[in-house]
Amino acid sequence: MPGVCARGLSHEERRQLAVNLTRVLALYRSILDAYIIEFFTDNLWGTLPCSWQEALDGLNPPQLATMLLGMPGEGEVVRYRSVWPLTLLALKSTAYALAFTRKPGFQTPSEFLENPSQSSRLTAPFRKHVRPKKQHEIRRLGELVKKLSDLTGCTQVVDVGSGQGHLSRFMSLGLGLMVKSIEGDQRLVERAQHLDQQLLQALEKEEKKNPQVVQRGPRHSPHHVVQWVDPTAPCEELLLPLENAQQGGIRLLLTGLHACGDLSVALLRHFCCCPEVVALASVGCCYMKLSDPGGYPLSQWVAGLPGYELPYRLREGACHALEEYAERLQKAGPGLRTHCYRAALEKVIRCACPQLRRPGVQGIPRAHELKIEEYVQRGLQRVGLDPQQPLNLADLWAHQAQENRVVAFFSLALLLAPLVETLILLDRLLYLQEQGFHAELLPIFSPELSPRNLVLIATKMPLGQAFSALETEDG
Repeated sequence: MPGVCARGLSHEERRQLAVNLTRVLALYRSILDAYIIEFFTDNLWGTLPCSWQEALDGLNPPQLATMLLGMPGEGEVVRYRSVWPLTLLALKSTAYALAFTRKPGFQTPSEFLENPSQSSRLTAPFRKHVRPKKQHEIRRLGELVKKLSDLTGCTQVVDVGSGQGHLSRFMSLGLGLMVKSIEGDQRLVERAQHLDQQLLQALEKEEKKNPQVVQRGPRHSPHHVVQWVDPTAPCEELLLPLENAQQGGIRLLLTGLHACGDLSVALLRHFCCCPEVVALASVGCCYMKLSDPGGYPLSQWVAGLPGYELPYRLREGACHALEEYAERLQKAGPGLRTHCYRAALEKVIRCACPQLRRPGVQGIPRAHELKIEEYVQRGLQRVGLDPQQPLNLADLWAHQAQENRVVAFFSLALLLAPLVETLILLDRLLYLQEQGFHAELLPIFSPELSPRNLVLIATKMPLGQAFSALETEDG
């Protein structure tokens, strides 16, 4: 999917992109702000222009993936079955043109070609207890942090929101970096320390077995700290040097892998206010958890634009995986009908209890294999309503007949969602520039494996063309 290359935009180009994004998001806000479970209660299909309804009505999921999302299947050519209205084509083109591309600028080697669960780029000890997605992420981000650390002369890396410590272990025991891991959950820290010991034992065994393969030298396990990081105040624990830090002061590099909500904001603020921190590499996530206000907007420029506001629903939508959903559309699996089932359930719920809106429905196993009336009955029970109440089966079957319309509307919202993510990340870039720092965004992970794949890199020294070197794939 084409888009804007985030790296290399001038300050003025970034400002203009923010202007364009706020204008476009304001224009299509009704689509982005809609909840798909209210498809029938709020007649969402009827809110679309009639010409859009005619173009989209009857399209099956693979056709939606190809024509609307612009992600055709392998060897497939995009062919429109009718002339689409210019306004719909304009929406599609605009969504493509203004979103930051998540496609890396290099050809990603297929590290899972031989085994879909084991990265060929990581040795066995570092793959243990780590899912394929995380294997890919810790390797790519860890290697980038190593390059950035070398370029900026950092003496210590601080992994904020480190969880079970997979990234920290790879950076310290795999790449030789001095790493401090900060995590607020005591249980996760204890688990991380246990996994540290397991990895050390595995590396020692590997070294005895293949001494020519394993690099010799001192190994430094991550230093784990139980600490909640306050976005509004410097974390004193973060600034404490490790015992064997070099004399003459410390130079810190902050990193966070999918730091949720305000934790990503905390990284930016610590970078700006702490002189010891000279570099940052942050991959954000969970934008809906950002404080409002406080987490967005950060930059004065975006805060001064009309229509800059991003309500919860828009920020939540920005976390969906567009590539993954397009693949689901191409496969046209029965699981897609769950959108329609849940929307039909919402209408029944409101008829039975008007004050009950958008209740959380616990997962219904194999929902797509049920008849729609069976799903509704189980859903009513999940929200505490009488599952045996009379149901209007004709209405339910009429709703089910609109299954492809529900999927089409959801696809429209998903097409626009990357624009929201782009504005949030652009706001962070502009904020750092307003503070006088150098910042770039690079697509770092394969979007098929990890859709939240734009890493924000910031330094307190100009690196020029060095940013290009950070994006390259080794080997």
